[in-house]
Amino acid sequence: MSIKKNQTVVTAEPGKQEVFITREFDAPRELVFKAHIDPKLYVQWLGPRGYEMVLETFEPHSGGRYRYIHKDQNGNQFGFHGVFHEISEERMIQTFEFEGLPEGGHVTLDTMRLESLPGNRTRVTIQSLFQSVADRDGMVQSGMERGVNEGYERLDEILAKM
Repeated sequence: MSIKKNQTVVTAEPGKQEVFITREFDAPRELVFKAHIDPKLYVQWLGPRGYEMVLETFEPHSGGRYRYIHKDQNGNQFGFHGVFHEISEERMIQTFEFEGLPEGGHVTLDTMRLESLPGNRTRVTIQSLFQSVADRDGMVQSGMERGVNEGYERLDEILAKM
């Protein structure tokens, strides 16, 4: 059994409206940042393996919008959208909404910090703030962790080639 060097840590404390995701990458911050704002790279890694990503709108600048769809092997489609509030190599702030929830309106505010580490490495820390504990718990139970883990594994593969 092999142990992966860079583990994704998802922390969801009981009773809190937030999730923290922490992950280190074997790449400099400017490359990790580029993978988050370059549409050609973004579609290659975001989300679970085996899903096709269609990027409908992608405006990675303050005030810009995004919308994408993940399609699984059975043709099921899952839409996501939001607004970018701040974009820099150190910090990205955006809203995030999964369109698949029947009652809708479950918007999170995501703040991602990109920290340069010694040895050309980068630590990404994301805080997702939900409108309620129930919303947060629902997202955690929906398989979010699998998508995050597989997406970051795919990002590792892309960064290794850059």
